[in-house]
Amino acid sequence: QVQLVESGGGLVQAGGSLRLSCAASGGIFSIDAMGWNRQAPGKQRELVAHITYDGSTNYADSVSGRFTISRDNAKNTVYLQMNSLKPEDTAVYYCAAQGVTAYDSGTYYRSQDYWGQGTQVTVSS
Repeated sequence: QVQLVESGGGLVQAGGSLRLSCAASGGIFSIDAMGWNRQAPGKQRELVAHITYDGSTNYADSVSGRFTISRDNAKNTVYLQMNSLKPEDTAVYYCAAQGVTAYDSGTYYRSQDYWGQGTQVTVSS
């Protein structure tokens, strides 16, 4: 089945950088859009960054200018480069794939959405 696996989270000091990766697998033909969301303790899950198949991007105001999202369509992978990290960025970061078309184990999946299990990012002050 289709799976998304995040990596690259960890502990970093304020002002530092991290690069998150998310690889989608499972007989995938195409993915319309990929993105990153995050959920901090006591807060709602929020959109961090989003990128379409053709490279159009958007960012939350709180991360604009500090984070950069990119994707490698051939590898079905999305990245999030996070610079100038702040303690407020501490959260579990979830990868999302929207509009996934795949064929796996005799089943055809058309334009379905998937979530990764999340990776923890902790920024110390």
